Amino acid sequence: MEYRKLGDSDVTVSAVTFGAWAIGGWMWGEQNHDDAIAAIRTSLDAGITTIDTAAIYGFGHSEELIAQAIAGRGDEVVIMTKFGLRWDGEEKGEVRWHSHDLQGRPVAIRKYASPESVILECERSLSRLGRDYIDVFQIHWPDDSTPVEETFGALDKLMRQGKIRAAGASNFPPKLMARAQAVVPLACSQPPFSMVLREANNDVIPWCINNSVGVVAYSPLQRGLLTGKIKPGHEFAQDDHRRENFLFTPVNIERINALLDKIRPIAEAHSATLAQLAINWTTRQPGITAALVGARNTTQASENAKALDFTLSDEEIKLINKHLDELTIEK
Repeated sequence: MEYRKLGDSDVTVSAVTFGAWAIGGWMWGEQNHDDAIAAIRTSLDAGITTIDTAAIYGFGHSEELIAQAIAGRGDEVVIMTKFGLRWDGEEKGEVRWHSHDLQGRPVAIRKYASPESVILECERSLSRLGRDYIDVFQIHWPDDSTPVEETFGALDKLMRQGKIRAAGASNFPPKLMARAQAVVPLACSQPPFSMVLREANNDVIPWCINNSVGVVAYSPLQRGLLTGKIKPGHEFAQDDHRRENFLFTPVNIERINALLDKIRPIAEAHSATLAQLAINWTTRQPGITAALVGARNTTQASENAKALDFTLSDEEIKLINKHLDELTIEK
């Protein structure tokens, strides 16, 4: 495993970071509790020292699972969690989703990050995680109802209190990151980025490079598409969010599988899976600090942890990029 510093902060993360959205059991279909715990522990044993989660993942359930999985090993683990999506009846801010909680009850999920809400969410996450501090506390989505300066002023307060080590921003454009950076140093940005979704290269990643901000790429496997295991006609569970995602239409699944057939020989040359190739490629891209990868069982966790056990040559990366440039996605 490789370990990299997040921007100018004093936080060091594993280049493959455990993404804990799916294990929360919300928007990914049902997740087995014991499998989730085992996946986290297998990842730790294999050198994946960093776990990224959010309060909204399973409405607190993901954070609670992590606390169980790392019990007695907390000193080994870097925890990144996110705030700013409230589902608890708070009626301020913009409604981001209408959804259902894990008991099937309807919930309105709001983007809200007032200073008071930031402090409250930090205390709740600390309690669920069973920790005295959070390594990186990140705003999940921009909140148009609260000035960025006020949100990050609260993060600065939490840093001075020792409750968080660093601040980050997920799904933030450069304009908002610049305003946040003027209040408190940003350790990282968390944009979507994968072989088939590279828009962050247009603005977010160059800004981060120029401003010494780390980049933690989420969905580098494009929610399973780049594993090669999802074929046209694949049936997703009713509560699986991928049913509504444009990348999972039959035509796009077919085109992406054709891409995977073109790059499969590169994976095979390194005795690697397509998933490992996609993760490896992601961590080699300019500006990328870490790839955020989920695992729902020990098999996936072990596979993810070995993704950096080989080195892609410059020629191989150029060939992969050539095939990516030729791919057309239908939106």
